[in-house]
Amino acid sequence: MANSINRRNWIKSSALMAGGLALASGTINKLAAMPLVKKIIPAGKRVTDQSAILEAPAVMKARLLANENPFGPSAAAKKAITDSLDLSYQYAFMQMSVLSGKIAAFEGIHQNNIMMDAGSSALLLASAMHFSKGGKDIITGDPSYDDLPTHAKLHGGNWVKVPLTSEYKLDLDAMEAKVTDNTGLVYICNPNNPTATVVDTDKLKAFCERVSKKTMVFVDEAYIDYLPDPQGTTLIGGVKAGQNIIVARTFSKLYGFAGLRCGYIVAQPDTIHALSIYTGGAFNLSATTLAAATAAYQETDYMKDAAKKMVASKEYLYSVLKKEGYEYIPSSANFVMFPLKMDGNKFVGEMMKRGVGVRNWKLNGADWCRVSIGRMDEMEAFADAFKQLS
Repeated sequence: MANSINRRNWIKSSALMAGGLALASGTINKLAAMPLVKKIIPAGKRVTDQSAILEAPAVMKARLLANENPFGPSAAAKKAITDSLDLSYQYAFMQMSVLSGKIAAFEGIHQNNIMMDAGSSALLLASAMHFSKGGKDIITGDPSYDDLPTHAKLHGGNWVKVPLTSEYKLDLDAMEAKVTDNTGLVYICNPNNPTATVVDTDKLKAFCERVSKKTMVFVDEAYIDYLPDPQGTTLIGGVKAGQNIIVARTFSKLYGFAGLRCGYIVAQPDTIHALSIYTGGAFNLSATTLAAATAAYQETDYMKDAAKKMVASKEYLYSVLKKEGYEYIPSSANFVMFPLKMDGNKFVGEMMKRGVGVRNWKLNGADWCRVSIGRMDEMEAFADAFKQLS
């Protein structure tokens, strides 16, 4: 019918009402034409939280391998999910606009500075695809969270790894020294994963101000809610100042949304527009997740309580490691990394036999373990298993 609503155009306009959260004009057609991920990383070639979980037994005494928050989501988030079911037959574009508006108001930014997706993974992938084009360099710490650079490499980019400092922190000076005309992006995970270390805030802000004049800087703040002063630490102020940076946030950690999937980036509107062609945006977020995230966002009492429980479990872990004669890296997040006294793969396998899932890394040629912080009963299960091997 001539006067009928064009569904495709309606979807576009509804998505754009969310302030750049979804697809810019023409994106639907571009999405249809864009290539899929070039190839899947062969099994066994790259250990990730996902592969570790899939290979683990269905039932574990302690699931301490994916940096999840076992205390969430909050009661308000759960209620919002239930309440949203009656209208979940509707597209959730307006609910996404409500959530992005809530984030914008809290951070003092515009909605067109925000793009949302189902967790930050899709946004990391979009950035990897865009900023690696033409064989560009992606600079990261080593080790650091490798999702973005791994996918950049799959799409023809060059991964430049910079060793950490003696304090196991990102070496900002060394990373800056690696920037060339061929650099597509510098990736900063702060607090860093897997070391749970955090860099000096003033130094990072100065770094972003300088380096963003040469290339894009991506600051992944997945774990920032665990810091004492997230608002004083975030680099979102750099976006407000007009800097060429991307700041990523996720509900997967302190909010307990790892399975619900909700994340977003904050960047300049032209960056949002450039990355929007690589994501499904509005279609990737469910009505139930958006309702839960809207209810949970900056839910202060819940966040404080979950963080307090995490700290108690972490302090218990510290005491266990000390008692068994192990050093560890002081943690600014919900996981702890410590050096092992046996082969890392063997340690992980032996712990799994005892019902405890953990991760292992190679750092400076040595074997290390990363333990996610769980409930106290899970930390006690870790302690029981660990004492049998230590």
